Amino acid sequence: MLLVIDVGNTNTVLGVYKGDELVRHWRLQTHHGRTSDEHGIFLRQLFELSNLGVEGVTHAIISCVVPPMERLLVQMIRDYFACVPSVVGDDVQADMPVLYDNPAEVGADRLVNAVAAWDRFETALIVVDFGTATTFDAISDKGEYLGGAICPGITVSSEALFHAASKLPRVELAKPPNVVGRNTVHSIQAGLLYGYIGQIREVVTRMKAELTGPVTVVATGGLASFFADETDIIDGVDEFLTLKGLRLIHLQG
Repeated sequence: MLLVIDVGNTNTVLGVYKGDELVRHWRLQTHHGRTSDEHGIFLRQLFELSNLGVEGVTHAIISCVVPPMERLLVQMIRDYFACVPSVVGDDVQADMPVLYDNPAEVGADRLVNAVAAWDRFETALIVVDFGTATTFDAISDKGEYLGGAICPGITVSSEALFHAASKLPRVELAKPPNVVGRNTVHSIQAGLLYGYIGQIREVVTRMKAELTGPVTVVATGGLASFFADETDIIDGVDEFLTLKGLRLIHLQG
């Protein structure tokens, strides 16, 4: 079995592959305070609850944008799964030309998503990943990673508003009854949701104008389905795009 781990600033997504089948997956809060032993014990418990034997894991690959977590997870996998994991960007590279001015600046998760999206569609692409930050990544019709745009995620924006404005409450991310909110909660929800949809549409539209030929827009991340239901600018959603990309990079390496 192959253990794939994508560590983001807010959430960590893990998956277990048997061949090309994703047999189990988990989305957990990224916890900076745990030791490698605590991570190992917790993950072994998840395996036991899922009737998976840790001894069946023969390979592992990690994508991580939180540097302190990388060392902990590498040590955890060595100690608790008896294999040496590969780390995207350190031990293994994405098999895709990167046309960024400084390729080392591209987040590992962005390249992993690009590899998975290109493998599936093989056309010019824009990948929108809804995480702590929302990233827009452009892939050419030749399969080249071109670059993209980064903006604060909607949860970050909502929390910033709550902390910066003394009288505004923290609100649930939900669709309000109307764009013209009749109370403070609905007004904030309308501004967050429809303002963010406008941002997505504008960035994607301008990106499409810089790409050649037909462009497919694919979304991933925890809020991908929520936004895809509210706009026609997104062509498809793939919840497991990053995990699929990790598996592909493992096979390429």
